[in-house]
Amino acid sequence: MIQKMKSVLVVGPKPDFSQIVDVLYHMGTIHLEEVSEYLQPESGNVRKIMTSSMADIPVILASIEGILLLLPKVKDDSKHSAQLYEEVHHLSTPDVLARAGHVTGVAGEITRNLAIKKSDLEITITGLNRYEKILDKIQPLEQQLPILHGYEVTVLVIQKEYVDVLDIIRPALSDITNNQFELISADLDEQTIAVITVFNKHYSENVHRFLFSKNINEVRIPADYSNMPLDKALLLIDKNRRDARAEKENIDNKLAGASQEWYHELAALQKVLTERGEELSAYNNFGETDYTVMIRGWVPKKLIQKTRDTLNETFQGRVVMTETDATAEMMDRAPIFYDNPRWVRPFEFLMKLASPPQYNEIDPTPLMAIFFPIFFGIIVGDIGYGLLILVAGLFIRFRYGAITWLRQISGILIISSFPAIFFGFIFGEFFGNFGEMMGWIEPVTLFGVTWNRIEAMVPLLILTIAIGVFHVVLGLVIGFINSMTRKNHRHACEKCGMIGVIFCLLLLVGIIIEMIPGVLLIPVIVFLGLTVVLVIYGGGTGGAVEIMGTVGNILSYARLMAIGMASVILAMVANELGGSMDVLALGILIAVLLHTLNLMLAMFSPSIHSVRLHVVEFYSKFYQGGGLPYHPFSSGDKPGLSEGKK
Repeated sequence: MIQKMKSVLVVGPKPDFSQIVDVLYHMGTIHLEEVSEYLQPESGNVRKIMTSSMADIPVILASIEGILLLLPKVKDDSKHSAQLYEEVHHLSTPDVLARAGHVTGVAGEITRNLAIKKSDLEITITGLNRYEKILDKIQPLEQQLPILHGYEVTVLVIQKEYVDVLDIIRPALSDITNNQFELISADLDEQTIAVITVFNKHYSENVHRFLFSKNINEVRIPADYSNMPLDKALLLIDKNRRDARAEKENIDNKLAGASQEWYHELAALQKVLTERGEELSAYNNFGETDYTVMIRGWVPKKLIQKTRDTLNETFQGRVVMTETDATAEMMDRAPIFYDNPRWVRPFEFLMKLASPPQYNEIDPTPLMAIFFPIFFGIIVGDIGYGLLILVAGLFIRFRYGAITWLRQISGILIISSFPAIFFGFIFGEFFGNFGEMMGWIEPVTLFGVTWNRIEAMVPLLILTIAIGVFHVVLGLVIGFINSMTRKNHRHACEKCGMIGVIFCLLLLVGIIIEMIPGVLLIPVIVFLGLTVVLVIYGGGTGGAVEIMGTVGNILSYARLMAIGMASVILAMVANELGGSMDVLALGILIAVLLHTLNLMLAMFSPSIHSVRLHVVEFYSKFYQGGGLPYHPFSSGDKPGLSEGKK
């Protein structure tokens, strides 16, 4: 259901303005609106407060975030963090900015210098690893290389699919170096080959320019390693790498020390500055006179007393919150705050598929919480599948319950599993006809019908159509109530007329199949004509067209039978196919795989079609939507009490 909202005005002395904003922000109960929309300037010389300058906050926050990214995370110390937060929180915004500027200045310079050195060392280590790999691969070719002073060694890495490029490189190097070069190739791995070139340093620039122009991957061995035997070069690389890793480890220790010193304080400053930025961004919603400040908004009725008590306790009566009269136009813009019972809350997740209801509309969430599980249960209708869906819901709840949307989905699955088990008992199904084959269960006989879904297709079709009639008529009744609430009498007439049309059509069907005396035919036709006139009066020609649409909506509920039938048949196929296998293990495997597929379909397909019956067939009879969600001015994600409770 939608919690009743109260329009409130908070008035306090101007010197307390920042503190008033801070208290309201941390309470998180008021949905802000601009004062200027309701208070005229001539009323007490009220003017809008312009947003205070907060250009420094994003800059400082960016610096803090950058430093925190460079520092390693420290062990969580909630007590120390809370103390630092309270210490910083009680400072004025300029003092917080000054403290943050000092800390980021000192910590930033140290961490940046250490981070740069660490990055350089990581690049060095990566390069050394690369050189080691290349030299290790070409070491067997060392004896083929001439030992000449004043010559440069270059390694080219070429994909084997482009090996033909050697036919271009060889003559080009010959021309550039006047044939003063050597070129040796060998496999580097399965995809690449290493090509070693030795040439006079006098031609170095021209050789490298040519290789670059041909987009050839060139690996230059640094001079420190190129003018020595490869085994000595590998030993030197290993030594330099160990030195680099030791220096990197030393830097990591210094960064860890810096993190111990500054991480918690930076995190506290980040949190406080983020809050101050959000508070400052809301300043242009507020109004002021020469001596007072005013804040206007909406508070849920159940939170009014809590908000008033907190303000009185904090400001000792200097700040007053009063409830104000709201016009009908204002109430149309009141935010929507769900406050549903525990068993209804999971279905608020499905309500996100449609826009929020308007404030004066009836909240359909409790109705979805009733009918969705019933529709789900009729479609699934299997004890075995229902038990597995219950287990899946419980697993999601205990494993991922901290994630709001997964917690809501788990709640939907858990609630819906019980109707699935109940209807499974009625239909006599346990993994299809497996329970009946084993003699564990049989379909129940009610009202002279044995509810075996394969054999009772016609009674089941009639049952689902009857459910559709009830559901659609209920939607029209709610639409009538909504129309009367809005004082839209023409729409109320349309809803009444549509209800009359449905009952007249049902009576005509009863007369045709001789369940109702034929003497009522003429009165029913006359009444049908009157109800059609009522529909056209309320909805115009569109209302007449809607009559056929409503009949189609009712027939759509036959999907409850049809989709459930498909699930039964697939379960029976799994049992029959598994039982027909000569090898027991193979038969069990086939049955388990098909039942697993059917179970996955049993969780998703019934959900989709149950939602469709609500959103398309049911909501279209009364639901307008377009409401404004309740978003309190708060320090955290507080979309409403319903989502805050578990």
